[in-house]
Parts: sequence; structure tokens; C-alpha cells
Amino acid sequence: MNDVLLEVESLVAGYREPVVGPLSFTLRRGEILGLAGPNGSGKSTVLRAIIGSAQVFSGSIRRAASRMRVEVQAQRPVRLAEMPITGREYLRLTGALRQPPPAKLAELLDARLDRLSGGQFQLLHVWACLGSPADLVLLDEPDNNMDPKARGTLIEVLHDSRRDGRGVLVVSHEHDLVESVCTRVVEVAA
Repeated sequence: MNDVLLEVESLVAGYREPVVGPLSFTLRRGEILGLAGPNGSGKSTVLRAIIGSAQVFSGSIRRAASRMRVEVQAQRPVRLAEMPITGREYLRLTGALRQPPPAKLAELLDARLDRLSGGQFQLLHVWACLGSPADLVLLDEPDNNMDPKARGTLIEVLHDSRRDGRGVLVVSHEHDLVESVCTRVVEVAA
């Protein structure tokens, strides 16, 4: 059985002109792959190329199946000033209740989204992606706005996600994060 979900080969990507590459990597089921590098090195552009919102100048991106479900956690998730729904309702609306959320997220489930801190909302948003039925999850700087406690919970949640058989691609400039949660790390040069 072929367990490769995503294969990126000699990718050069950008917008009006290339900003990253060439870059090659393979992501398999059950693997958490990290893309690490300094700010502005093009890590987020790689994610955008994978979902088709950045231009591929050369190289290739191959998914295991054309209809493969992909879930993306944006670097700055949209959050309205007043969101009078609870964390549980948010997860239901995003389709992330296919499995129960980790116990460490319990305190966020009954709180209104507009009452959560930036880090708490980010953690809930990351779980919304990981709790979805997607085969491939793309996380762009998932620890943004997180204090040490929330970051610790994020690390535990990511470790637990390995059992799900999906592939997770984590983009971060925080080397300690990718080294603590990823099975492999690919460096993206500036």
C-alpha cells in the first residue's frame, strides 16, 4: 500500500515572482513533517502552493488522490469581534467533532469565542483542523499567540494526532516546536 499523501519535487513557488525553492519533500500517513526557516523564507508560500493559491513556477506537487480532503489552519485565523458561539458550537460548525476533543480543551468548549484569548482561540482553531476528517492537515505557525501552557497543550495534541493516520505539515520559524512534534524537519532557506 502506498502511504504517501503528498510529494513535492523541486518546487519553486511564489506570486508574481518566485519566493521559495527549489524544495523537495514527501509526507506520509501518520507523519508530522515540519517546514522550518526564518520569517520571510517562503514557508507559508509552500502551503499556499499546495492548496493552489500561490503560483508554481517549476517543479511539481502531487497528492495521493485528487479528492483528498485537506484542512488548512491559517497563520491568522479570522475572528470576528463578537462571536456569540461557544467553542463546542465552533467545532460542530467546522465539522471537527468526529472524535471527542482532548480533555485539555474542555475549558474552551463552553466559553464564547469572543471571550477567549488569542492563544486560546488559536488552540481551538488548530483542533478544529486536527479534529476534521481531512487526510492532510496544513498548520501555518500553529503556536501563534500561545502562552507556555497553551503551547504545551498544542504539543500534546499534535503528538496524539499521529495515531489518526493522517499527514500533518507544520510550518514554523520556532525550531524547538518542530523538533519536539515532527517526525522529520525540512529546512527552508531564506
